[in-house]
Amino acid sequence: MRRRLINSTLAVVLVVITVFGVSLVIVETRTIEESAHESVRSDAARLVSVVESRLVAEESVTAASMRSQVPHDRHVRIELPGQPPIELGERPGEGAIEGRATEPGGVTVTVRQDDDRVREEVGRTLLIILAVALLAVIAAVLLAVQQARRVAAPLTDLAETAERLGSGDPRPRHRRYGVPELDRVADVLDASAERIARMLTAERRLAADASHQLRTPLTALSMRLEEIVAAADAIETAGTTDAAGTTGTRSTTGTTGTTGADRAAASTIREEALVGLAQVERLTDVVQRLLTNSRDPRSGSAVGFDLDEVVKQQIEEWRPAYRKAGRAVVRSGRQGLRAVGTPGAVAQVLATLIENALMHGGGAVALRTRIAGNQVVVEVTDEGPGVDPELGSRVFERTVSGRNSTGLGLAVARDLAEADGGRLELLQQRPPVFALFLSREADEPSAGD
Repeated sequence: MRRRLINSTLAVVLVVITVFGVSLVIVETRTIEESAHESVRSDAARLVSVVESRLVAEESVTAASMRSQVPHDRHVRIELPGQPPIELGERPGEGAIEGRATEPGGVTVTVRQDDDRVREEVGRTLLIILAVALLAVIAAVLLAVQQARRVAAPLTDLAETAERLGSGDPRPRHRRYGVPELDRVADVLDASAERIARMLTAERRLAADASHQLRTPLTALSMRLEEIVAAADAIETAGTTDAAGTTGTRSTTGTTGTTGADRAAASTIREEALVGLAQVERLTDVVQRLLTNSRDPRSGSAVGFDLDEVVKQQIEEWRPAYRKAGRAVVRSGRQGLRAVGTPGAVAQVLATLIENALMHGGGAVALRTRIAGNQVVVEVTDEGPGVDPELGSRVFERTVSGRNSTGLGLAVARDLAEADGGRLELLQQRPPVFALFLSREADEPSAGD
């Protein structure tokens, strides 16, 4: 911007100097030429008067008597009636300036001047004009640089302020620059910074309060699930000892020990309780992460983790629901991948995609892992009708849904992915293919699928 301001200012100055300089040169040249012509005409008239005066006084008019009256740079020709012409001075070449005066008595005086002197004077005038123009250009450059610095520096400062706002630093700077328009922009940015700061503070307080309120019931739920697991273990242990004949007794009403059906039910209860406990732990991790981010948004929890474990965990958790719906959830692709991120957040994103496929998709759901450059990718696809073409990538916008859902799941999932430095994209609409991109650990070898 500074260069543009300097160039535009210089362009205007050069145009003005060129127009006025050329006009001044033309005017001055004509003035010098007219002055030279007027000078020789004046000398001719003066010499005619001198000659006429001598004739009236009956004095002789000779070259010797007239030499003192003729300037040294002039050539004079005096024509008298009945006498040969008298010439004084050096005869000039062609193109000389000439002035002539004639008296009624027949006396004619012709004065000539060489035009070299006129050209010299015009040249000196041109040099003076060029020197003044050069000084004007130098002054214009200095003023343009100063003005550009005065205008561009505040704009750069305002751009830095806007960038700070975008990066999450809403502190107002309260800087003013003495330019009404720029000060107006600074006022607006400071007001926006204060509003953003209030909004961020309110959102972080809400997230902290909500997270804190959720921790207590989640802890209680985790304890109840642990008690269920312990009770199921006790039933299975009792069943095992009954089968060995060590504790089982008979009463008048029947068997007091556990049966095979009881042990099978206890095993199922234990398995479901463990799944529920894992989900509660993952939700607790997400809540803790929200609480930490609400206190310090710059703190990160991304670590290197085994992607296979997270994918396997999600498949195990969702397999009963898919089995109940008469569908299957499978995985394929490359194994042994390690990604950088938050395991709980990645699990939450995959859970959202798997649940979305269960609720809105059809057929088997496949999780495929692969490598793309310096990233690992988890693709989730199903055999359903896919995403409405009218929605496209808008499925990640909040409140946007094509199947009467809340429209928050995919939006929250994308936010979780971006918080870990990854991204969530819709690669294909029909059949639907959602892809979660995560950074790969630096020491992991590069290999194809």
